[in-house]
Amino acid sequence: MSYHHLTLDERESILVLHSRHLTIRNITLRLKRSPSTISRELRRLSVIG
Repeated sequence: MSYHHLTLDERESILVLHSRHLTIRNITLRLKRSPSTISRELRRLSVIG
Protein backbone atom coordinates (compact mmCIF):
# COMPACT_ATOMS: atom_id res chain seq x y z
CA MET A 1 0.00 0.00 0.00
CA SER A 2 1.41 3.39 -0.93
CA TYR A 3 0.80 6.59 0.95
CA HIS A 4 0.33 10.06 -0.52
CA HIS A 5 0.22 13.44 1.13
CA LEU A 6 -2.85 15.59 0.81
CA THR A 7 -2.48 18.29 -1.80
CA LEU A 8 -3.09 21.93 -0.99
CA ASP A 9 -6.29 21.75 -3.06
CA GLU A 10 -7.49 18.77 -1.01
CA ARG A 11 -6.72 20.55 2.26
CA GLU A 12 -8.65 23.62 1.11
CA SER A 13 -11.55 21.44 -0.02
CA ILE A 14 -11.67 19.76 3.37
CA LEU A 15 -11.91 23.14 5.07
CA VAL A 16 -14.59 24.43 2.70
CA LEU A 17 -16.70 21.27 2.91
CA HIS A 18 -16.36 21.10 6.68
CA SER A 19 -17.38 24.75 6.99
CA ARG A 20 -20.53 23.83 5.00
CA HIS A 21 -21.28 21.28 7.76
CA LEU A 22 -20.66 18.20 5.64
CA THR A 23 -19.88 15.10 7.65
CA ILE A 24 -16.49 13.43 7.49
CA ARG A 25 -18.13 10.55 5.63
CA ASN A 26 -19.54 12.91 2.97
CA ILE A 27 -16.16 14.63 2.59
CA THR A 28 -14.44 11.27 2.12
CA LEU A 29 -16.88 10.31 -0.62
CA ARG A 30 -16.25 13.55 -2.50
CA LEU A 31 -12.46 13.48 -2.18
CA LYS A 32 -12.03 9.69 -2.39
CA ARG A 33 -9.93 9.64 0.78
CA SER A 34 -10.28 7.51 3.88
CA PRO A 35 -12.29 8.81 6.85
CA SER A 36 -9.21 8.60 9.07
CA THR A 37 -7.26 10.86 6.69
CA ILE A 38 -9.99 13.51 6.79
CA SER A 39 -10.39 13.18 10.53
CA ARG A 40 -6.64 13.59 11.14
CA GLU A 41 -6.50 16.63 8.88
CA LEU A 42 -9.42 18.31 10.67
CA ARG A 43 -7.83 17.52 14.04
CA ARG A 44 -4.49 18.91 12.85
CA LEU A 45 -6.12 22.08 11.59
CA SER A 46 -8.12 22.61 14.79
CA VAL A 47 -4.86 22.58 16.79
CA ILE A 48 -3.21 25.05 14.41
CA GLY A 49 -6.22 27.30 13.89
